[in-house]
Amino acid sequence: MSSRARAPLAGLLIGHAVSLTGNMLTIIALPLYVLAETGSPAATGVTGAVATAPIVLGGALGGVLVDRIGYRRASVLADLVSCLTIAAIPLLHVTVGLPFWALLVLVFLTNLLDTPGHTARIALLPEAAAAAGLPTERAIGWFEATERGARLLGAPVAGLLVATLGALPVLALDAATFVLSAVVVAVLVPARMQPGADEPEPVDDNGGYWRQFAAGVRFLLTEPLLRAMVLLVLVTNFFDATKTNVLLPVVAYEELGGATALGLLVGAMGGGALAGSLVFSAVGHRLPRRPTFVVAFALCGPPPFLSLAAGLPLPALMTIFVVAGFAAGAINPMIGAIKLERVPVRMRARVYGVIGAGAWAAIPLGALSAGVASEQAGTRLTLVVVGIGYLLAVLTPLLGGPWRTMERRQGPPSTPPSGSAKDPEVPENRKMSEPASKPA
Repeated sequence: MSSRARAPLAGLLIGHAVSLTGNMLTIIALPLYVLAETGSPAATGVTGAVATAPIVLGGALGGVLVDRIGYRRASVLADLVSCLTIAAIPLLHVTVGLPFWALLVLVFLTNLLDTPGHTARIALLPEAAAAAGLPTERAIGWFEATERGARLLGAPVAGLLVATLGALPVLALDAATFVLSAVVVAVLVPARMQPGADEPEPVDDNGGYWRQFAAGVRFLLTEPLLRAMVLLVLVTNFFDATKTNVLLPVVAYEELGGATALGLLVGAMGGGALAGSLVFSAVGHRLPRRPTFVVAFALCGPPPFLSLAAGLPLPALMTIFVVAGFAAGAINPMIGAIKLERVPVRMRARVYGVIGAGAWAAIPLGALSAGVASEQAGTRLTLVVVGIGYLLAVLTPLLGGPWRTMERRQGPPSTPPSGSAKDPEVPENRKMSEPASKPA
């Protein structure tokens, strides 16, 4: 296989890795900046809520725009806009000043196109994998591995940089990573690469924006497994947001020494997830989906909360976070494979956008409620309650129902006929997002 054939896949993987490494810089720097400026977990929770609300909006409403303007172009534009808005934070702080409300506006704008940009890159994966002669499931595993690698490298580096330089220079560096990501995708991914280029347009594509958006919503509503997965991930992402945006930064800031410990813990989970993604990409097609899904979720979700509540020392916490990350590495590749099996090619962006928005819808509330609960009830009690709730939620697939239809299909994915959103096989499926960056 020539290097030219592999270039689109390499461009998507490199661009995604660079963009998410920049995101990790902000994930570490921003809450610590707010804590240092305000001293308030509640203000940190508000910032986390404002950071994630536009991801939900962008995911829900941006999918149709991505389908229309092209996936490569959407990825590049998303990174360039994020560069401008994140760069404005340190620039305004050192010049005319940055009131808290202005910070919230910039954080909102920075994340508005984040999900459409992520959706655009992942929607191009099957075509890029085919050009490189690779199975789609393996390409998805590599794609998830780049995200985990971004956590592994970006979080500890961000922690060290914040500890030595301060939060604002790290945010400026994040702006530079967005530019680099945009350039990589623009150069290596050909403009002609577009999913479903040879497919006839569905009947729903003959209408305007809202008709196309409604088609994506209708498709999700007719898929019981996808609906069940969105609901489960909605709940678990709510719990994850309490940890990522508030509880973990507060524990690191108050008990573990600050930015360096925060970066090490996020990096430990990212490193474990990188290893988990790579292992799953190699053996995942041999594993039964539902048991693997439940076990992975049970290991990756509750243990970090309960270990933080127990006040364990940093080395023990890092070990637990590595194991949790390894388990998490199997989840998104499994979800991604199921989505690709069930979603029609020409509807990928809009359906993925609706799925992502549904999965992320409770994240702003999670960040906000964690800040309030931490101040009113205490951080440790909040960690215990969330950890137990997480465990109960992730055991629900064992109850059966649409979860019984998770197992992989024999044969190629099928496309529903025009005007029909119904999948030929039994309905249903699951979790979407990570954010990328972002809580997965």
